[in-house]
Amino acid sequence: MAKHTAPKRELLALYAEPDQAADAVARLREAGFDDTDVEILSSTPYPEGAFGEGHTKHRLFAFPFAGAACGLAVGTAWVVGAQVSLPIITGGKPVVAVPAVIQILYEGTLLGAVLFTVLGVLFESRLPDGVGLYDDRIAEGYIGVSIMAREHRLPDAQIALEEAEPLDLLSKEGSLMQAPGAA
Repeated sequence: MAKHTAPKRELLALYAEPDQAADAVARLREAGFDDTDVEILSSTPYPEGAFGEGHTKHRLFAFPFAGAACGLAVGTAWVVGAQVSLPIITGGKPVVAVPAVIQILYEGTLLGAVLFTVLGVLFESRLPDGVGLYDDRIAEGYIGVSIMAREHRLPDAQIALEEAEPLDLLSKEGSLMQAPGAA
């Protein structure tokens, strides 16, 4: 039971080539790590799935529709409420004239869709809950493969990452790579 409550720690491996990073992701998957625990860090915009990571599902497309519905509802309530509360009777014409309010309903619908889209982008971005491991060499073109693992699984993650021949392997304490010639 203690294994499931143990806190997760992060390892970050740096690779020079995309093939090495893809190999590291495949080795982590073979070692039994979940795709949600692996993150690819790169300054180059590689297409989704280039390293063998799973497809990220999102619901961003639903936010503009919900916002448009809310904007239309608020616009309708506003226009109808204003015209019903202060009726101007003009020669048998309806109090709420649809052609006169179409522009206001359109603008309300559009405003709701835009606002909800912005909120949806913020929500779906899954902004980080804290600062993880990062190395400045990622900005220079290297590719980082980050893994979040429980304490008892860290050796498995380290072995899987080292089998893909990283330039460096980092933990919160510093580099885990043996310097050449060190004993």
